[in-house]
Amino acid sequence: MALGTIRTDVPARLDRLPWARWHWMIVIGLGTVWVLDGLEVTIVGNLSGRLSEPGSGLDITQSQVTGFGAAIYVLGACCGALFFGWLTDRFGRKKLFMITLAVYLFGTAMTALSFAPWWFFLFRFITGAGIGGEYAAINSAIDELIPARHRGRIDLAINGTYWAGAAVGALLTVPILTQLPVSWGWRVAFGMGVVLGLVILLVRRHVPESPRWLFIHGRGDEAEALVRGVEETVEREDHVTLEPVDEDKKIEIHQRRTIGFGTIAKTLVTRYPKRATLGLALFVGQAFLYNAITFGYAQILQTFFKVPSGNTGYYFAVIAVGNLLGPLLLAPLFDSVGRKIMITGTYVVSGVLLLGTAWLFDRGSLNATTMTICWCVVLFFASAGASSAYLTVSEIFPMETRALAIAFFYAVGTAAGGITGPLLFAHLVGTGQVRDTVIAFVIGAIVMIIAGLVEAVLGVKAERRSLEDIATPLTAAEKSPTMAT
Repeated sequence: MALGTIRTDVPARLDRLPWARWHWMIVIGLGTVWVLDGLEVTIVGNLSGRLSEPGSGLDITQSQVTGFGAAIYVLGACCGALFFGWLTDRFGRKKLFMITLAVYLFGTAMTALSFAPWWFFLFRFITGAGIGGEYAAINSAIDELIPARHRGRIDLAINGTYWAGAAVGALLTVPILTQLPVSWGWRVAFGMGVVLGLVILLVRRHVPESPRWLFIHGRGDEAEALVRGVEETVEREDHVTLEPVDEDKKIEIHQRRTIGFGTIAKTLVTRYPKRATLGLALFVGQAFLYNAITFGYAQILQTFFKVPSGNTGYYFAVIAVGNLLGPLLLAPLFDSVGRKIMITGTYVVSGVLLLGTAWLFDRGSLNATTMTICWCVVLFFASAGASSAYLTVSEIFPMETRALAIAFFYAVGTAAGGITGPLLFAHLVGTGQVRDTVIAFVIGAIVMIIAGLVEAVLGVKAERRSLEDIATPLTAAEKSPTMAT
């Protein structure tokens, strides 16, 4: 395969496409992975009480499930994001989003067969690794295939579907906890995740490789053929005629088969230090708030409000709906009002509302129902903000670093908030003292507010701009004789 310097209009042609059935195939094939993550986390959280009961088949405590078990899942996600993120930039989006889904399916199936705590924790780690790899492969592919004018709302809406999975998981646990024997009901719950993953795998087979990745890695002819086929499909199905893009929209790229990790790391640290700081702040803020709180929500209901373990799923389903509505209803504003003001607003507002919830909880003014209402309001805004963190790091760095950048910020931010958070939160809630749980709420709220203020200072106005305009590809700067495509 000969490499050279090419001029290509592939990015401009992808951005000028009208919304079509082809884009829906991308959304369904790739976006549904967040449903799996939401399903996983919610099932474990709501089943924590049942797993610790005598006769479950596991000699494990509830705090171990929501504390160490949650932390090991997040640790796996961090490791998987870094490892598979690096492979995604090196070998392509399509190969990796198939491999990472297979890893998830294997880990979940083995979790359902757990017979000892060590086995349960091991395969929670592997399941997390698959999900972490999915975040890197999927976010990079989605942003490179969706037109610029729709990118913000689609990315947020897709990331928000995590909560559709959470709602399904919460409702699934109700009959499992109330109708099925303790020894195998939780195994059925994990088996549901495997079934859903297999369905997604069937749809995902039809999702193409990113044309942007193809032309940078010396496969310009494939990229051209793929985009031309999409254009012909859109023109035929939507009865439109696509105008040629202007010559000045072409970009010049020096093709490479691989790009070294050192080059990528240097780019993030030295070329975009402010953007790197921004990405870390957004991920730490949302990861701490979500992972420190939602992993242990069932334990809060049972410890402080005496809600039976079989009924916690109802409450969490309501919270999940509030989380889902946030990104769906607020997403269009991220493309119209703008990234900077919306990200700042959602982070700060959710943090302030969480402080208010902590105050009411400390005063003893809440019951299980009003606590759930408070969380719905807080997470309506927080979920849109959290989704925007993934959007931000997937569009403000050069294409060659995109998957690894997503992986890096996800891993570091989630390690800070998602490993420390569940361990700390499980300990604080486990004391049974209201004041200790209030401390966890306050910490999560403050970190979230600080992240919003960082966005206000360092945020990038990326709405409706092409990815190449937001961050020039690394290979575009290299000078060689031009070869037209």
